[in-house]
Amino acid sequence: MDTVVSLLVLLALPHLVVPRVVEPYTSFRAHAELVSGDLRLFSGERVQLKCSIPIVHTLSWNYLWYRGSEQLQQGGEHLHLWNTKVKDSGKYYCQGVRETIVGDIRTLQSLPVEINVDGGWVILQVPPNPILVGNTLKATCRVRGEPQLNEVILYKNGFEVMRQRGLDPTIHLPNFTLEDQGQYSCRASWDAVRRTHSVISAKAPVQVLEVLSQPILEIVADSNLIPVNKMKLICHLQYNAPAPAPPVHYYFYESDNQLGTATSDNHNLVKRTPGNYRCRAKVPKLGLSRWSKPKTFGQMTGPQTMMPPILHPRESWPLAPPISSQDSSLPPAAEPTTDQHSLQRSTATSSVIQPTDVSTKPSVSQLNSSQLPPSTLLSTVLPIKQTTLPKPVREPADMSKNSGDMPEGSGDMPEGSGDMPEGSGDMPEGSGDMPEGSGDMPEGSGDMPEGSSVLY
Repeated sequence: MDTVVSLLVLLALPHLVVPRVVEPYTSFRAHAELVSGDLRLFSGERVQLKCSIPIVHTLSWNYLWYRGSEQLQQGGEHLHLWNTKVKDSGKYYCQGVRETIVGDIRTLQSLPVEINVDGGWVILQVPPNPILVGNTLKATCRVRGEPQLNEVILYKNGFEVMRQRGLDPTIHLPNFTLEDQGQYSCRASWDAVRRTHSVISAKAPVQVLEVLSQPILEIVADSNLIPVNKMKLICHLQYNAPAPAPPVHYYFYESDNQLGTATSDNHNLVKRTPGNYRCRAKVPKLGLSRWSKPKTFGQMTGPQTMMPPILHPRESWPLAPPISSQDSSLPPAAEPTTDQHSLQRSTATSSVIQPTDVSTKPSVSQLNSSQLPPSTLLSTVLPIKQTTLPKPVREPADMSKNSGDMPEGSGDMPEGSGDMPEGSGDMPEGSGDMPEGSGDMPEGSGDMPEGSSVLY
């Protein structure tokens, strides 16, 4: 009986073992790189890419290639693009895959490698990686068929940067700075078939990075991660020096007091104390040194307080009463008198020029204004600022030969005043002065009999 029970237990053991779960994706990433050709090339040329897996995982891998999100039919460690076309432009990725007992496992996709296929005549080839501050930019202005060039012009964001004459299509720009980052293009000129051709390329981005970026200080004081009386200072930065890069030394400060000695680690565990903290990164071999911005931790009191004192505004002495828009103590503004009357007078004068009622008895000023010369008649309607007080109408002393001529539109007579015969408005030459008051017309004398226009 015991033998039978033992056999049953042994048979059930494989079913009780929990199978090991294998993640479908690994924690490491594939790497894609350019092997031959250029990332910017003319249509019809070729380019070759290579996919590699970190050397610590020396196993048999298969490779998958993608353009964007589309998986390509071509596999293998190398990707060949023969006789490229414009539609082959895009970002290419690779990924490693391996078969196991529990299924396929995959690496993370590689970072993209962007290929630009140009169907034109001129392309500008620049380094695909960012340029470091202080380095030299090498830009090549390629022409399809590689003819002998007359001139090459380099542009940044549409503005000319450099002009070079001769056969060399490559331009060098030394001592690059952050301000030199932008979109670059080139124009090439060459002779062919008794003609001079000049073509500009498409724009190519050029990125510029600092060798040592400005550090950023992080203070970690989580009691679950750090002891209660301690806190962790972390100095984050970006170090872009090419390999072999010299080491970076890190310094930590509270106000102006250095905390410990320099270290090759970007973090330091210090006593948890309120204050202003900073960090400094230094590369002695390159002569580089950068400071972070100060960061405050905790409530600072007493001599540790570095914040400037709060300044309260001093109460000003009442040298003069404040001016208010609704101050009842101010005298009321004087009402305008002269300008208003002038406006009314000028309006009345303008209404005399075009009377509408024939039955109204015209006044003396109306009759005199209609007999003024043209220059005086047109100036009767003046702006408000100029018509302070109307000048008295001066009676004409002597009527010249042409004084009877009236300006256009000024001879309109009131309705019903009758028509004047031709020539009735002319005054005889040498008629002399008009007696005072002779300009007044009796009431109802608007209709003038035929031939009565000449006065003696």
